[in-house]
Amino acid sequence: MTSGGGGGRVAAEEGYVDAWGGELWIDVLRRTLEYGMAPRSWTDYLYLTVGGTLSNAGISGQAFHHGPQISNVHELDVVTGKGEILTCSEGQNPELFHAALGGLGQFGIITRARIALEPAPQRVRWIRVLYSDFSTFTADQEYLISLHDRKFDYVEGFVIVDEGLINNWRSSFFSPRNPVKISSLGTNGGVLYCLEVTKNYGESNADSIDEEVEALMKNLNFIPSSVFSTDLLYVDFLDRVHKAELKLRSKNLWEVPHPWLNLFVPKSRIADFDRGVFKGILGNKNKTSGPILIYPMNKDK
Repeated sequence: MTSGGGGGRVAAEEGYVDAWGGELWIDVLRRTLEYGMAPRSWTDYLYLTVGGTLSNAGISGQAFHHGPQISNVHELDVVTGKGEILTCSEGQNPELFHAALGGLGQFGIITRARIALEPAPQRVRWIRVLYSDFSTFTADQEYLISLHDRKFDYVEGFVIVDEGLINNWRSSFFSPRNPVKISSLGTNGGVLYCLEVTKNYGESNADSIDEEVEALMKNLNFIPSSVFSTDLLYVDFLDRVHKAELKLRSKNLWEVPHPWLNLFVPKSRIADFDRGVFKGILGNKNKTSGPILIYPMNKDK
């Protein structure tokens, strides 16, 4: 079935949605869910435009499996610097297609994107665990993204460099009765590392989700007392950052400068980055309340 309207034109049987460049990803999600479908790869924040994230890359915890958002596009309409509107894909104007995707708008403006869809899960098992040792943390991330058959659907991570932040981290996810002290977890240099994973499921496999998650977690080496887990609707997981935005808006803390820096660091240098930045610059005097995310990625995606 094909249908138009806000959020894009969905071709469910063909497995794609045609979305305008100015559409917000949250509207694309809502539209495709009407057909039981959803895009395969996301960003953490859905109130961004389709053309905007596709002009960058679009990276989130699904990128290890599906690649970034730009790896999940079949076709584009692009306005070039000459004022031409050209349709491009792997087989039609391929140079423009690959230049526009991740091209930061330098090779044209994306006005339409044909985005790959997959059947949408109904619910998500969302799990967070903590590490005090960086090499153990990265080894577990690498292990999880190397799996081929049974795997998590989302693998991400972040760094906690301030003791006051750990309880904010927990309260934003799962309301604890007792606060956690970094000193009680045996951290090295006052830095903790969080591994964040999800497993999608629906009515057909709801009875086996506990067993599947346990099998995936059994080979990990996190701090045993740090496991927190919750279940929620798929759409609520994807739109989780918006809830934090609303809290910040209520405190007049959203409309302020949001400096952001993304870096691709090779495996061979990530330990140096941890020593120099996480434990060095940030772990000493320069505490930060902003998110420090770590996405493990496979180069072939």
